[in-house]
Amino acid sequence: MDGDVAVETLLHAHASGATVFDTSDIYGLGHSQRLLGRMLAQVPRDSVRITCTIGAFKGTGLSAYSPLTLNGQVEQSLENLGVKSIDVLTLNHTDFGPRDQYLEDALETLQALREMESIKAIGLRGPNRLTADCSASRDHRQSAARFAYLFQRIGPEVISTPFNALTPLPTPQTMDACEDEDIFSFAQRHGVSTMIYQPLAHGLLTGAYAPDAVFGPEDVRSHITAPVLQAVQRGLQPLRDLCGSSPHNLASIALHYCLRRCPDSIILTGVSNPPQVTSNFDALSPALSDEHYAVADAAYAALRAELDALSGPAERE
Repeated sequence: MDGDVAVETLLHAHASGATVFDTSDIYGLGHSQRLLGRMLAQVPRDSVRITCTIGAFKGTGLSAYSPLTLNGQVEQSLENLGVKSIDVLTLNHTDFGPRDQYLEDALETLQALREMESIKAIGLRGPNRLTADCSASRDHRQSAARFAYLFQRIGPEVISTPFNALTPLPTPQTMDACEDEDIFSFAQRHGVSTMIYQPLAHGLLTGAYAPDAVFGPEDVRSHITAPVLQAVQRGLQPLRDLCGSSPHNLASIALHYCLRRCPDSIILTGVSNPPQVTSNFDALSPALSDEHYAVADAAYAALRAELDALSGPAERE
């Protein structure tokens, strides 16, 4: 995206009412942060909250969470953004090296950054569900247990997680039998905030991709297969019949679904130009009626079941 267009888009989002802006040191290796910094220079600092994810980029070090790398990435992010503090610093992953050899140092570094007010809060990426056993895969059980352990050690104020209408939901049966809990219930129990990303499932829920769409190997959508695209097109038909076939209308339903399911969460949506900002905000008004929500809920449930039959829920988490 052209830099000037990107800054114009961010300013338009701010003027439209956006208050949380999310970035990462890995996006363009700092380019995204510098573009956001150009926008921040033109608005009151107290009118926005900045969330920044680090950890995906470790430079030449052995770990992204070694004290030198962690400090360096935060300092570089602050410089790129042109600010004195980051509101939420989110850890991208939970790999602290063999036997967590960098965990203690990382905890001390994060505490020092807090004391210096370079960061105000810590965020941790989490799975959609925390499952003890039973139907979950072994890898999922391990990641859930890992997250619960690090949650206790790190003490984050924010949990970020992907969530959308295609995300598998725990059922009352599995919750009773397997101690299955969604991340939002977990966060509420522990008094922490949640942020949702991928609310439109990389655009799948807008119905914008034809069944024969092909994505390049470097594209985040490259894992999406033709059968999945075909299933999504079929599954969205009840929503087209309900509200129309435009991507804008389908995006509106998908965003309202997230707001209904996760009313206390911050929802992060990507934008590429000012008209898309306007479209996203317009999509929130008017609110989805109870009747329309019931139709959408049923359509999404049927679509999730079809996708489960194709690939299994683990491949969509």
